Amino acid sequence: MVSGSRHISTAIDRSAADVYAYAADPANLPAWAAGVGRSIAKVGGRWVADSPMGPVVIAFVGRNELGVLDHDVTLSSGETVYNPMRVIADGTGCEVVFTLRRRPGVTDQDFERDAEAVASDLATLKRRLDRR
Repeated sequence: MVSGSRHISTAIDRSAADVYAYAADPANLPAWAAGVGRSIAKVGGRWVADSPMGPVVIAFVGRNELGVLDHDVTLSSGETVYNPMRVIADGTGCEVVFTLRRRPGVTDQDFERDAEAVASDLATLKRRLDRR
């Protein structure tokens, strides 16, 4: 059972199609998503990242025209965390929205720390792709 969500977003001065193509490629994750870690590799058909929490498996939904980047992260414990994410067109730019879902047992302090980490990752994505 989820005990709350927070939508964290950033505007990027780049087309939604460009941002989606970049963010949907798991090979790019280490360049902008610090929580994933410094490396990711395709192992046996699955994307496995060497994260600060140990190895994690990351599985995005199939490529789509709607900008949906939802993905599951399966922790080394076997727990799978669902992460809703969207790239939404906004004129010639876009907005990237990540929904941080609070899992049971997560303290206020840990939820805030997770939200700050997501905001930092989105800021890095913006720096890498923004045309300004």
